[in-house]
Formats: sequence, C-alpha cells, structure tokens
Amino acid sequence: QPDDRGLIGDVPVLRVTRRGPEAVHFVQAALEPGAEVLLSLDWERRFDHMQQHSGQHLITAVVEQMFGFKTVSWELGRQRSVIELDTPSMTAEQIEALERSVNEKIRERVPVMVRELAADDPEIETVRSRGLPGDHVGPVRVVDIEGIDSNMCCGTHVSNLSDLQVIKLLGTEKGKKNKTSLVFLAGNRVLKSIEQSYNTEKALTSLLKNGPGEHVEAVKRLQSSVKLLQKNNLNLLRDIAVLIARDFKSKPVQSELFVLHRKEGDSEFMNIIANEIGTEETLLFLTVGDEKEAGLFLLAGPVEAVENLGPRVAELLGGKGAGKRGRFQGKATKMSRRGEVQALLQEFISHRSPEA
Repeated sequence: QPDDRGLIGDVPVLRVTRRGPEAVHFVQAALEPGAEVLLSLDWERRFDHMQQHSGQHLITAVVEQMFGFKTVSWELGRQRSVIELDTPSMTAEQIEALERSVNEKIRERVPVMVRELAADDPEIETVRSRGLPGDHVGPVRVVDIEGIDSNMCCGTHVSNLSDLQVIKLLGTEKGKKNKTSLVFLAGNRVLKSIEQSYNTEKALTSLLKNGPGEHVEAVKRLQSSVKLLQKNNLNLLRDIAVLIARDFKSKPVQSELFVLHRKEGDSEFMNIIANEIGTEETLLFLTVGDEKEAGLFLLAGPVEAVENLGPRVAELLGGKGAGKRGRFQGKATKMSRRGEVQALLQEFISHRSPEA
C-alpha cells in the first residue's frame, strides 16, 4: 500500500517509509526537535487506499472460496489496482459471478476488524499470510472481514465493507507464466471512472454528431476514411517527388547541388527524388518535417562525398544517421540549421570543382 501524505505543522510530508518498527517521515523543511505540532492527514488519499486495500482482501478471499484461485501478489496503482492470481485464465462468467458475490458482501454490511496476536499465538498459522518482514518484532497485526477472511496485514482498512460502496472488476490481463492479472476499482474510484466515461461519451457525441450507441461504428468509418486519405496523400507525394525531379533534370544547366525541404513528406518521398535525379554527379540534400525542430534528412550523391559529409551533416542537424552506397539518412532534431548544412555542401562542391 502506498504511504500517507499530509502536513506536520505547516510542513508538507513528501514520503513515509518504514525502518524497523519506526515510521520515517521525509519532509520539505527541517522541524524543531521537541516542538509540539498538529498533524494533518490527506484524508482523500488515505480513504482511497483504504477502499482499494480492503477491496483487495475481499476479492482475494472470495475468488479463492469460489474458484480456488490463490492471490500471488497485488498492486495498488494510482488509477486502478491489479491482483495477480495463480491461474492461467478466468472466464467472463467467473468474473461476473465474482463481481456479483463481492458486491453482495458489501451490501450485507460485514464488519472489518483489526486485532493483534502474539508472535507465538498458534492462531497465526490459520491466518492468510505471505510471511512477515525479516526485521519484524512484537505482536502480529491481523485484519478480519467477519466470517469471510483473516489476513496478516499492516495496511489501513475500512471498518465495514459498506464503506467500499461498490467494486467493479474491469477484466483480466495476461500475467506472468500461468498467472492472470485481475484489474479492479473500488469505492470512489468507480464513481470517478463513471464520471470520466460520461464526460468522454458526451464529448464524442458532440464531435461525432450521433448517440453513444453509434460511436464505435462512427469511429470505424472515420478510420477507414483516414486510411484512404493517407493512401491518396502518399500517392500524391510520390507524384510530386517525380515532378520535382523531372523539373530539375529539364533545366539546360543542372546544378551540382540540389537542396529541398518539404514539411509534408517521408523517407520514401526523398528517396524517389534521389532515384529520379540520379546521384552519380549531383549532390542532394533533402529534408522533411518541421522547419526548425525535428525531421528527417537524406544526403545522396557520389559515394566518397556522402561517406565524408554524412556524419558531419547529422552532427550539424543534431541527429543520427547511417548510410551506404552513396546515401546517408537519419533523424534530425535541429532542422533550423539546414542553412549551415547547405553552406558546408556548397563549400565542398566549390573545392572539388575544376575552376576552384
């Protein structure tokens, strides 16, 4: 169970951990030794943990009674909790029956009690337990759900199952080998989840212009439309790439350096241009993506030139790349430095030209 939060006086408690029998509090500022202070507890956080933890005890006990599935471990997460069960799977019918049973126990207002047993009390052998910490001393704390479960535990719990309000089993996920993870919400988390789902539903109704029962089909239609548009867009980009290359090649005098940036595009777009222009004589520096930040780049041209310049281009653009056979391409994080790359390439060409 996660630790509590709150204030010691007016100083926030950042973390609480156990050191032997003592609770060690990590605070935001030093406190005066011996000073009398008022302790304030973050009750919303504490009560949430109480609901989830008592909910876990109840589910663990009932699922073992009903189906013989033992709890291997559990995790109290920030948004949902997970119980790892010693079974390879659970059917939908088992989950439904389990949820119905635990909520019946909640409606029956079953008391939850905390008691302490001496370390040598023989009753300890009958209590559900995963063992005591190696540094434990003193009495053993046991949490009882009357007539349902007795569990060795040092966590905080509700005093009656009715305080859980409700438990919702969200389903199962694949766990470790031959284990199943059962996901659940208890108490106020169920209410918050319903509120969130309703707000999402309301937003989707407004966006999709139809009722909740039609949301899934509407999204499927939108996905199909997007896929078709993406396919058409890719075809258009390929056509544009070919036209750009042909326009360059149609010029009476072709430059030894060809530079192009296009916001919309991908690696295929750049490679089509390189293929169409040819890289035996021309050095090409092509980029796609954001004009100042992240994007993709391609340096193509004579093999020796690309091998020499590729790593330097990647370094200038704050990126990484790799190349072979006259092409060096990769990802960039500083597209704003394209001008510096162009200057580097222009200088390289001027030094290799016969007139230079």
